[in-house]
Amino acid sequence: MADECFRHPRLAAVYDPLDPDRGDLDPYLRMAEEFGARQVLDIGCGTGVFALRLAARGLRVVGVDPAGASLEVARGKPGGERVRWIHGDATALPPPAADLATMTGNAAQEITGPEDWHAFLRGARAALRPGGRLVFETRIPARRAWEEWNREATYAVTDVPGTGAVEYWVELLDVSGPLVTFRQVYRFAADGQVLTSESTLRFRERREVETELAARGFVVEDVRDAPDRPGKEFVFVARRPETSH
Repeated sequence: MADECFRHPRLAAVYDPLDPDRGDLDPYLRMAEEFGARQVLDIGCGTGVFALRLAARGLRVVGVDPAGASLEVARGKPGGERVRWIHGDATALPPPAADLATMTGNAAQEITGPEDWHAFLRGARAALRPGGRLVFETRIPARRAWEEWNREATYAVTDVPGTGAVEYWVELLDVSGPLVTFRQVYRFAADGQVLTSESTLRFRERREVETELAARGFVVEDVRDAPDRPGKEFVFVARRPETSH
């Protein structure tokens, strides 16, 4: 199930204004060109920022997300009609056709249960044509990103057109092995409403991810660094083989 920040209509509507710098998507655009992708499956597409950038380049794009409110935002954006939007998860992916499947924004970490993770990998592989690639990112556990998830480090106020000022900050709730739980807090100045969204992320080691990709029929081609966050994330490039053995 998607977190409240993606499912709640009021929070989905301010998601983009609160995170306007999406330079993190540029490497994925370059990889779509590098791999010669013509049809891309954007898993966990959220409000559609990446899917719409791909579609604007003339690619055929399918965006999949379990949060209906985020998809409504995506559909309402200019060019939204160019993308096929699917409300669902890895079990709702279309038949094999994609040259490239992506999961940006560390969305892979939101899949915390082993069975759900395996289902995601199976679904992504099944949606790729032979030779197609799956690309996703995940934070490097040793960098302990959660140590900066506190109000002091994250507090901001953003003036959102049509909405007014929105205060935002993050509170760390729990660290239990590879699982990190935190709360995002939003306060709307217009009426004083406070909304919260709790999330749990799984921090996976590189070898763990590589082992599970191989076990689900992928060939790990590369593990790259995120150009905009050097040393902080793994970017996995895995390929569905041309033939099965």
